Amino acid sequence: MSKKTVNDFNGMVEAKEKIVYLTAYDYLTAKMEEKAGVDMILVGDSLGMVCLGYDTTFPVTMDDMIRHCQAVRRGAPNTFIVGDMPYMSYQASDELAVANAGRFIKESLVDAVKLEGAGPMIANRIKAITAAGILVMGHIGLTPQFMGQIGGYKAQGRSAKAALSLVKQAKLVEESGAFSVLVEGVPSAVGKAITERANFPVLGIGAGPYTHGQLLIYADMVGLYDNFTPKFVKKYANVGEVMVKAFSDYVQETREGMFPIDGEHTYKMKDEEAVEFWSLLEKEG
Repeated sequence: MSKKTVNDFNGMVEAKEKIVYLTAYDYLTAKMEEKAGVDMILVGDSLGMVCLGYDTTFPVTMDDMIRHCQAVRRGAPNTFIVGDMPYMSYQASDELAVANAGRFIKESLVDAVKLEGAGPMIANRIKAITAAGILVMGHIGLTPQFMGQIGGYKAQGRSAKAALSLVKQAKLVEESGAFSVLVEGVPSAVGKAITERANFPVLGIGAGPYTHGQLLIYADMVGLYDNFTPKFVKKYANVGEVMVKAFSDYVQETREGMFPIDGEHTYKMKDEEAVEFWSLLEKEG
């Protein structure tokens, strides 16, 4: 399996082949996703909630992101990886945005970075990072880093004017030089309108079936993260339930002396070594 490039993604769009996108935050998950054949992995700042136990993505730092991106790269060396720019790692200035985007490329070997938002300021950041030779994915719609302004984790673009605004935002992201855009939490009609008017790959997470590809947070779709489940998530497994059952069985068997079983879960000494060992112990008193 060879790692896909921007040209491959554009080719998939032209051929009407869906792009498959999943989040991962650690080596083992990334390794399994690469085996499954995903096209693209996002190391999202959602790791703040899924891995670090925060209530929002705001506390996530660049160091957090770099460390997790490094782990994911080791697990998926042949998969296109996008690193999420965390809160306040790019908002303050073009210079800060370029420096932090550069850290992602240099220190964790991701293939691209992702920025939330689509106003004039974000457009400038996309242009600056792209000018530095770094691929940028935009992110519009339900943007968690702007949750205060959009009123929380709520679907966006549900009124005609709001929907039209999102279509314009997607075009601004494209014109700013991004290689693709992620559209989150919008009605299917909005996802369809954006995709039909775009000249670059449009990925959707809760944006309907018409986008060029789909993203899910892996912990949602396998039933690991159970704090809440967005409407757009399909659960393909309930790994969390399986893990709780395994942990509960281990707790019970350990407390009842059923695990470990000597000889089945333990190492053995050669008989002569065991005899000598007990003999030496007796001499030691």
